[in-house]
Amino acid sequence: MILRKLLFGPAPSGGIGYSLGLLLLRVSVGGMMLLAHGWGKLTSFAERSSSFPDPLGVGSSLSMALATGAEAFCALAVILGFATRWAVVPLMITMAVAALIIHGDDPWAEKELAVLYFFPLRRCF
Repeated sequence: MILRKLLFGPAPSGGIGYSLGLLLLRVSVGGMMLLAHGWGKLTSFAERSSSFPDPLGVGSSLSMALATGAEAFCALAVILGFATRWAVVPLMITMAVAALIIHGDDPWAEKELAVLYFFPLRRCF
């Protein structure tokens, strides 16, 4: 509880406006993640898995499976509001790895998208 307050601030008060805002945030960020990233990885898994980056040293296929699972299935769970707090964790980890490891030596423009996904996801937590 203390760590959650430290990382995410105090829990805001409820209300219909706040609830609708979170719904819009969940659906838009989850939908963009699913459609722009997860669906492409899911449909081209066989072709891309052997050449996918392996930042964690677990193999290209497993790295792609982890990224695909987060960006497709966890994004769908966020959209549906199903186990949202659990579903955003793999997405946040994937975006942190993308920004800090995969694009770690790249200019800001290459990291920006991963960072832009990361911060709204933390509000869904």
